[in-house]
Amino acid sequence: MINSSSDNVKKLNSINRRMFITGSLKFFIMVGLVSRLFFLQVKENKKYLTLSDKNRIREWKLAPVRGEFHDYFGNIVAGNFEAYQLHVIPEQVEDFRYVIYRLKDLLELSDREFRKVIKRKNEIKPWETLIVSDNLSWKKFSKINNHLFDLNGVKPVISISRNYPYKENFTHLIGYVSQANESDIENTEVIKKNFVPGLKVGKVGLEKSFEEKLIGSNDIERYEVNAYGRRISQLEFQKGKKGKTLRLTIDTEVQKLANELLKDQAGSINVMDIYTGDIIAMHSSPSFDPNLFVFGISKDDWQLIRNDPMKPLVNKTLQGNYSPGSTIKPIVALSALENGIINTNFTIQCRGHKHPLELYGQTYHCWKKQGHGYMNLRNAMKQSCDIYFYEVARKLGVDKLSETAKKFGLGKEVFGNLFSIEKKGLIPNTQWKKNALGQGWLLGETIITGIGQGYIQTTPIQLCLMTAQIGNGGYKIYPKIIVDDINNEAPIDKFTKLISNSKNIKIVQDAMFASTNEVRGTSYKSRINDLKYQFAGKTGTAQVKKITEKDRELDLKTFEIPYEERDHALYVAYGPYKNPRYALSVIVEHGGSGSATAAPMAKKLFKLIIDRHKAREAINEKKYLEI
Repeated sequence: MINSSSDNVKKLNSINRRMFITGSLKFFIMVGLVSRLFFLQVKENKKYLTLSDKNRIREWKLAPVRGEFHDYFGNIVAGNFEAYQLHVIPEQVEDFRYVIYRLKDLLELSDREFRKVIKRKNEIKPWETLIVSDNLSWKKFSKINNHLFDLNGVKPVISISRNYPYKENFTHLIGYVSQANESDIENTEVIKKNFVPGLKVGKVGLEKSFEEKLIGSNDIERYEVNAYGRRISQLEFQKGKKGKTLRLTIDTEVQKLANELLKDQAGSINVMDIYTGDIIAMHSSPSFDPNLFVFGISKDDWQLIRNDPMKPLVNKTLQGNYSPGSTIKPIVALSALENGIINTNFTIQCRGHKHPLELYGQTYHCWKKQGHGYMNLRNAMKQSCDIYFYEVARKLGVDKLSETAKKFGLGKEVFGNLFSIEKKGLIPNTQWKKNALGQGWLLGETIITGIGQGYIQTTPIQLCLMTAQIGNGGYKIYPKIIVDDINNEAPIDKFTKLISNSKNIKIVQDAMFASTNEVRGTSYKSRINDLKYQFAGKTGTAQVKKITEKDRELDLKTFEIPYEERDHALYVAYGPYKNPRYALSVIVEHGGSGSATAAPMAKKLFKLIIDRHKAREAINEKKYLEI
């Protein structure tokens, strides 16, 4: 009995201990839970409210509105239009396979187009936006909007895209935009800051050079979504800033004429104001439609452009290095006059092919088979006598010639660092050959440099600048393309005189006048008798193949020579002669002679340029009146 009672007590104590332990555990668990809840709801309240907001609040950046390009008269030459895009946000899509096949049906995508979308999906990060289409028709865009209830994670977007209304006319000057790639984003801070899927940025030309000014800033939209990720309401809209509109110095009508004149030919036409440096036209041919690149050029179109033997991807105005041929003769003459090597009475007899200039076993012929007879400076320039300029160059020396040529803008970039593709060309001298080739300079090399052959290389825009500075009386000018570009203001030496004696440049100007406007002048057939349009110029024919004795005997016409072996045709001029205001350069690759091919183009250009001058001046007068 006693034992039984004792056992019961023990059992009761054991039960009590267990209950105490269990109760204690429950108490501590409860205290822990309460503490945790207090911590989460009070201490960490802000953190989890923020996380909650992130789950229900979305932020959407729209592509910035790109600044436009206008010509001098306010015409839009690179503008914008509304583009209808379709984006898919993969992380918001529950069943991607269903959504993508549903879109295929709704958009009527071909198998090829569908495969491209799948490829893009596999290339992007899971959180990145997939662009199914960046240029939908309004019909398809509306169709997608009507089915959004069934398309979780699909977002129709109204964006802004680029448009080039004048197509190939401005391609090499303005360039084009295309979708930003990783290199664009990494290397350009303003692109990184404003990047959104599908953002178009400048790839070449002024579009690339002025990216920071043109790009603008994003519209930013913040909105609330429900548990299914569908939009409930807009919370905030932050308006972005449109990119800066840039006004070009270009006259579209002159630019279009340049394109028409060079149609189906390779070459370059440039027109410049000889006092302000304004570029009136700057065209490289052949060109292409830049609109092809905006939404991604097709493989067929790309191959067509890439494989064109006339190389439409090359900006010949800035990248084309050409022997200047006889267009260098005004500089040779000016250099010789400035250095006191010759005067207007200096005379040489040209006796044709039978009596060429001979030097160290080499013969140097004039282009005229019968010879020109006795030539002074004026007549030699007028008839472009090679023998005369051989002798002048020999007496002058390549170093003095090089010095004068560089003063007038040859052998260096015309636009500084504005275009990364611009070539310097080459104005050789004795030191250059020693440094570059480790060889001494030869007298024969000086002689052929005197007629623009040999090592000498110039760009079309350099020849235009050279001619502009001859036309304005020998004053330095700084070419510009953007009106009122504060980053490209002319230095304080804007009106620096490039010559020591004004009489010398007047002699050269008169000789160029004779070349165009007097009988036997090389461009006489392209003259304009009306003083309003009358201009002075110099033809040039640059050899691309060394002429052999056999070639001379054959005396083939241009059309009888294979295209790639034909000479380049060149012409430089300024006008009106009595009151000069504009200069131009024309280069036609493999066009034959400058007199037959390039000079007639200049004639048509000057008629339009001078006719357009009053309209240009009216713009200037209006500007001053507003000030």
